[in-house]
Amino acid sequence: MLKKSLFVIISALLLLLFLPYNSMMAATSNTSQPPSAIYKVDTSQKVVALTFDISWGEKMPGPILNVLKTKNVQKATFFLSGPWIMHHQEVAKQIKSMGYEIGSHGYMHKDFSEQTDHWIREQMGKAEHSFKEVLNLKPSLIRTPNGDFDQRVLRLLHQMGYTVIQWNTDSLDWKNPGVEYMVSRVLTRAVPGDIILMHASDSAKQTASALPQIIDGLRAKGYQFVTVSELISGVESHTRVQ
Repeated sequence: MLKKSLFVIISALLLLLFLPYNSMMAATSNTSQPPSAIYKVDTSQKVVALTFDISWGEKMPGPILNVLKTKNVQKATFFLSGPWIMHHQEVAKQIKSMGYEIGSHGYMHKDFSEQTDHWIREQMGKAEHSFKEVLNLKPSLIRTPNGDFDQRVLRLLHQMGYTVIQWNTDSLDWKNPGVEYMVSRVLTRAVPGDIILMHASDSAKQTASALPQIIDGLRAKGYQFVTVSELISGVESHTRVQ
């Protein structure tokens, strides 16, 4: 009987000793997940986010904004580069005044994965200065130039308070493949929770022509438009690193 009691006491002491360790390991496991880029979200709701990158030019943003206004699309997300904001302040302010979400597209349009941490921090600092000076805001979302990143870049941007946003459906408008091709590509590839990539830089010459049909086609399929932040808020993100 004495031996049994001693065994119970020793077992209880050992359990108490290991409980803090197990709790610490569980907490470490829960917080050690590396940051990821978001391509889409897993949802059954028929919602999509239209996104537009702008890094140069002033001819295309106006027509695209006109289409969004004419089609009563009140929610979209624009990723703007720092130099573009400084050179086209009125257009940048118009995007903000129309109520569209604004994210960062960095500063110099170079692949982040090929640059040092110091260079990235410096470039992001310049971009943040542009956003603050012209639009009085600091974005929390970033689409890296050329959509380029690696795990190191993800960690660094996460430390700076950014969420990296990619896309699941690429309209390929930057290739100017033809209006019908772009419309068909988006309408056949879009899924609930999708992030759709388009451009409002002057190099994307066909986007404004394809956009009305894309909007109408998505609505005909039952989709509603939301911002990226609305899309990822409270919904489990489907993430991966490429």
